[in-house]
Amino acid sequence: MLDKSFTAGITAKNRYSAKKQLRPTRFICDAKDAERVSIIGDFNHWDPKMHQMERQPDGAWFIQIPLHHGHHRYLFLVDGKPQLDPLAQGIARNDKNERLSLIAVS
Repeated sequence: MLDKSFTAGITAKNRYSAKKQLRPTRFICDAKDAERVSIIGDFNHWDPKMHQMERQPDGAWFIQIPLHHGHHRYLFLVDGKPQLDPLAQGIARNDKNERLSLIAVS
């Protein structure tokens, strides 16, 4: 059992929580003929300018984004057109019943 004097200074605010931790999360989009690719999602308020992906030597597009613990919905924008991620961990739907890619971060 922990000494009460040790635990007295621990509060809910400064206690460790996985939900507060950011995890580097990699996304790869295979769109070799694309001019530009970005990723939009609930983690960037669906802003296409916020996370522009970089073309790799093999023609695929890559980005690493620090994300909080939990499930995140997203799409790739390939030359302005939304595209699901075939490597996503799942599919979700938005308020308009449109399909979205889903990733779980832990």
